[in-house]
Amino acid sequence: MKQDSPIIRRKSRQIMVGNVPVGGDAPIAVQSMTNTETCDVEATVGQIKALQEAGADIVRVSVPSMDAAEAFGKIREQVSLPLVADIHFDYKIALRVAELGVDCLRINPGNIGRDDRVSAVISAARDGNIPIRIGVNAGSLEKSLQRKYGEPTADALVESAMRHIDILDRHDFQDFKVSLKASEVFMTVDAYRKIAQQIEQPLHLGITEAGGLRSGTVKSSIGLGMLLMDGIGDTIRVSLAADPVQEIKVGFDILKSLRLRSRGINFIACPSCSRQNFDVIQTMNDLEARLEDVNDSLDVAIIGCIVNGPGEAKVADLGLTGGSPKNLFYMAGKPNQKLDNATLTDDLERLIREEVARRKEQEDSIIARSDN
Repeated sequence: MKQDSPIIRRKSRQIMVGNVPVGGDAPIAVQSMTNTETCDVEATVGQIKALQEAGADIVRVSVPSMDAAEAFGKIREQVSLPLVADIHFDYKIALRVAELGVDCLRINPGNIGRDDRVSAVISAARDGNIPIRIGVNAGSLEKSLQRKYGEPTADALVESAMRHIDILDRHDFQDFKVSLKASEVFMTVDAYRKIAQQIEQPLHLGITEAGGLRSGTVKSSIGLGMLLMDGIGDTIRVSLAADPVQEIKVGFDILKSLRLRSRGINFIACPSCSRQNFDVIQTMNDLEARLEDVNDSLDVAIIGCIVNGPGEAKVADLGLTGGSPKNLFYMAGKPNQKLDNATLTDDLERLIREEVARRKEQEDSIIARSDN
């Protein structure tokens, strides 16, 4: 079902994180963070490449020490994705990774220390065209704000962010983005809505420490979905206690469901019931696993019976309606052929890949004609 997203995005200043535009009219970027030991260069490079294959636009790497900073330099040489260095307290680490080719510094200027240290970091960022990400987290609010508010609140998150922003403003540095994360959905949403009205810089969305794969996906989908529906958000990170690759997949699924960005197949599948004429759940599990490498945008409906099947198939690019003795396959909304249960998954994979190849060939032909 082709329908443009009704969401009107908040206008924000555009910055560049490496070669990825963030803010303005740029697509919402999906990012994750490595959970390997940064000094283990081989493992970290491997994870970044896995995230890239999954579709990540940006990857954040924790750099807690000078040894990690030197390792970061080696990592930078081996990967092409834009890298954000996550740094706390030690300004010398920020200066070093700036020399080593970092694409963004995730720091809180107020945590760096004396003004001369803050000035040095900002100067290095300015000289290297390196943006800064201010990252406020409910779990690490300044002690003065903890005393003032008693506990983390949306207003406390915003006040913390504005303190750091004021420091950058005093140094006339405007190439930054901001995140205000909490594990509590309503607090996070409230904080982002408030700061969105106060600054022009892009906002990086996330529900921090959201939980495991299932619970974290639900919590992130609700919180990020509320904000994205408001038009708020220029980058997103789904924080899961799981393989970081899953964060990228869930992030794209969230954007795909809101028609904000598309990557891979959008499956429309029934939950199955006793009316089904084939095993819908097993078929879907197999197709998703087999077609993970497909990045093309395609709507595919897999419906187990004739009640909703024909209607869904008619508005999808490809569709399958369960039937007896054979299932009916649709292409471009029209019945195309019948498929037997015995070879159903193999046939569906083949037909989907053929459609992807046909579209690619058509696109290449159009490009070739335009070049001539």
